Amino acid sequence: MHSTKTRPRRAAMTACAAALALLAAGCSKASAGAQTGGCRDDGHWTGRQQAAWLRTAVTIRGTVDGSSYTDASVVVRPPRTGDVRVLCQPLAVQVEFWTVTATTTGTEMSSVMRYRLSSDGSRTRTVGFPAGLPGGQDGTCTRVLVAAYAGAPLTDRQLPRLAGDLSTADDAAVRFATERIGVHRLLPALDSAQCDADRRTPSPARTGSTDWDIYHP
Repeated sequence: MHSTKTRPRRAAMTACAAALALLAAGCSKASAGAQTGGCRDDGHWTGRQQAAWLRTAVTIRGTVDGSSYTDASVVVRPPRTGDVRVLCQPLAVQVEFWTVTATTTGTEMSSVMRYRLSSDGSRTRTVGFPAGLPGGQDGTCTRVLVAAYAGAPLTDRQLPRLAGDLSTADDAAVRFATERIGVHRLLPALDSAQCDADRRTPSPARTGSTDWDIYHP
């Protein structure tokens, strides 16, 4: 009788253990699926990986009529290609504006304003160009450089430099000593005739920095 009662009990215990094993495996798979399917793990991304994400998420809209920067903006939105899941950890994004002016001694580059925001790719954020950007009406050849990059503000060593003639320079002429830059654009001068008249071959110049620092939560 004792052995007869033990067999069903052992069978029940074996079945229970098997069920628990299946449940544990199922929970493990569900947890892994939630982590990979619910959001994109970016906790250990390098600067290069962050920049790659920004390239799919940032659009720089230049001037509409070529006469002012009123309608120009930087748009940070959900990625358009690749893995479009939201980021598990919002990415710190800096949007910075510089003026680039031809001078008798070369090229002067000065930081005008910097915006800081966070983005996980779940919604669209739009940053307008700062008011009061020069348009060349003051008799100088001036262009605007804008960049979106990840992480902390650029250090002195990482600030942009311009190689070549300001009047004919393109985006490729702007050099940053960091891989964190996602997108940058050197906008055409509003007064292109002034740049043509003031054409000279500037030498690369280091960027001056200002105290502008605007935060967008």
